[in-house]
Amino acid sequence: MQRCPKILSIAILALLASGCAVSTQPIDKAESSRRAQSDLRVMFSNQEPVTRPITLHDAMARALKYNLEARLRVMEQAMAQKQVDLASFDMLPRMAAEAGYVTRDNVSASSSRSVERGVTSLEPSTSQDQTRRVADLTMVWNILDFGVSYITAHQQSDKRWIAEEERRKVTHTIVQDVQSAYWRAVAAERLLHRIDALIDRVNMARENSERMSAQKVGDLVESYTYQRALLDATRQLEEQRRALTLAKTELATLMNLPPDTVYTLALPDEASLTVPQLKVNFTELEEAALVNRPELREQDYQTRISASETRKSLLRMLPGIELSVGGNYDSNSFLVNQSWADAGVKVTWNLFNLFSGPAAYNMAKAGETVAEVRRQAMSMAVLAQLYVARANYDEALRQYRTGKELQKLDVNILDQLNNRYKAGSIGELQLIQGELNALNTSLRNDLAYAELRNAYSQIFVTAGLNPLPANQKMNDIPSVEQALAQTEKRWATGNIAM
Repeated sequence: MQRCPKILSIAILALLASGCAVSTQPIDKAESSRRAQSDLRVMFSNQEPVTRPITLHDAMARALKYNLEARLRVMEQAMAQKQVDLASFDMLPRMAAEAGYVTRDNVSASSSRSVERGVTSLEPSTSQDQTRRVADLTMVWNILDFGVSYITAHQQSDKRWIAEEERRKVTHTIVQDVQSAYWRAVAAERLLHRIDALIDRVNMARENSERMSAQKVGDLVESYTYQRALLDATRQLEEQRRALTLAKTELATLMNLPPDTVYTLALPDEASLTVPQLKVNFTELEEAALVNRPELREQDYQTRISASETRKSLLRMLPGIELSVGGNYDSNSFLVNQSWADAGVKVTWNLFNLFSGPAAYNMAKAGETVAEVRRQAMSMAVLAQLYVARANYDEALRQYRTGKELQKLDVNILDQLNNRYKAGSIGELQLIQGELNALNTSLRNDLAYAELRNAYSQIFVTAGLNPLPANQKMNDIPSVEQALAQTEKRWATGNIAM
């Protein structure tokens, strides 16, 4: 009875301690600033410097090696492999080691009382020291748990391959984005100096007209109309300039260059701007898409994971056989044998699994069916995407050819306008408008070529074809660049064999 207040006090103190609120401090600006500086150093570190004009394949190689999203997918794939290794350990037996020091403030003594007569038959006695040292090492292996862990390890391995398909999908997306941004950036490099020169001419003509208006020379309505037409031309040129300037920034972001990096592009001449021709049999592309698309391969693995889940639901309805073996030690001086080994075999069976098992099995089978139907629906979507990609390519090819014809006409018109302006038969506004039309046509034609290249490569991306060999290492930019160029040459000849 004397110990009751002490125990009660300890319980009250424990209750009060558990009731204390736990709070954290907000992250201060200084810590966020240090994190930002660290991120800036790490994001752009260990990258090969840009020492020469960047080609298309150079841009692709840099994006595949340094793009942060691509690097994230590589790390996720490596983490998935580590999870496979970790899941393999679940198949091993459980081994537990315990060691401790046990003491109490009085003797562990007891007496016996007769059940029939109700009298004490023994005086109080003990068979245990007040202070003991104990230790044991026990290994337990449940065969049912081993079977479930074995299937789980296979499922984790399939998830590792899903991570690989996710990485392939990101690779395809990055290559496609670089393709689009690169050709738009090429258009910017080719046309920005022409835009800037024309903007200067327009501004000069506008300033001359404003001076004449201030001096009340000529018809003011005509002068103001002329100035308005020049301002409208300036607005069009500035809008074009803004769209082109952003292309290089987008390309730099894809290559993981700092956005303010100054770099140049290796500008192809007009002769090298070949029109890409699709020489692959479309039936081959359909088959390749159904075999290689990352999304469909992911569903293949998801179907296998669902089938494994069905097997696990069946295993859980079976009884488990548990094998155990261990060694023990107890320093109790009353024991005849202070150390001993023991072993045992035990059958365990959760009988409620017999009731819930059929429902779990039906659920797993439904998961298999859903995975198969989802894959079939995705296969249909992939085929539709392939047909859309081919239609986009055909349309882009027609638009590019029409644009080339229009560009030739605008060049001829501009030549005639120049001749008439020199002869004094037309004003400067008409010449500027002709130059603006020719510039707009050149811009649209360059963007049409960029769209054509983008639509052409989109066909191979939709077919799930890898731009790099599976064993290609990302050690250096030149080797990746060369591998990308070789793949493009193969596809251009109609060879899509993996």
